[in-house]
Amino acid sequence: MPDMDLIGWLVVGFLAGALSSFLFRDRAGSGCVATTLIGIMGGAIGGLLAREVFGLGQTQGFLGALFVAFVGAFLVRLVIAAVTPRR
Repeated sequence: MPDMDLIGWLVVGFLAGALSSFLFRDRAGSGCVATTLIGIMGGAIGGLLAREVFGLGQTQGFLGALFVAFVGAFLVRLVIAAVTPRR
């Protein structure tokens, strides 16, 4: 991931969480804080998968970081949707 300060990571996390929420329009984490936390967790999980599983190394630039965080956030939302009971 590129060198970013805390604000940069929050922005990437929020954007990744917001993009993933468009695919999950149901109950899988809603609200600004939940979206940001899901995006940040997604960035960590996506980065781990990119490095360890796929051997991609570090992403290049903001869009690369956003893509990796988006994929991770999507996976986090899949897990949340799977363990959350339906109404």
